Order: sequence, then C-alpha cells, then structure tokens
Amino acid sequence: MTVTSRRWIRIAFAGPGAVLIALVVMAGMALWLPGGAAGIDNLVLPLILAPLLWAGLFFHACLDRSLARVATVALGLLLVHSALIAHKFLDKGPASTEAHR
Repeated sequence: MTVTSRRWIRIAFAGPGAVLIALVVMAGMALWLPGGAAGIDNLVLPLILAPLLWAGLFFHACLDRSLARVATVALGLLLVHSALIAHKFLDKGPASTEAHR
C-alpha cells in the first residue's frame, strides 16, 4: 500500500468516519446505559458525550501509528453498536393484550 493511499484511509477514518461512528455509538449508548431516577439519563448522557466520542475517534485516527489498529477500533465500535441498534428495531416481542381491552 502506498503512502498516499494510507494517508487517504487515515483521513477517511479521522473525518467522516469519526463523525459517522460517533453518531452510531451515541445511538447505541442509549440502549446499554441504565436509566437514572428520572428515566432519561440514558438519553442525555450520550448527547453530552457525543463530542468526546468524536474527538477520541479523531485523535486516535490522527495519532496512532498503526492504521490496522485504527480500523479495528473504529469498525469494532461501529459493528457492535450497529448490531445493538438493529437488534432493538428488529426485536418483535409478543403482541400486547392491553390493546384489545
């Protein structure tokens, strides 16, 4: 792999890749964070942490010497949180009997 192509891959992970992965992780965090006393902490905390997630992914893509490690971490986060979101939306629970009363 040439130096130019490695540079463009790193730019892709640091730019639009970091934004996309931070948004997916933010959406997935609402599913595994526990709700607080008001029941909304699992929604507010990901919104507050979204810039920190983006910054962490951005600086990791820029500063890590191993491009393979950058790709593994970023794509691993994307895969895990995408699976959580897909499971939530595809989960078909039993029909409620309350609606027929």
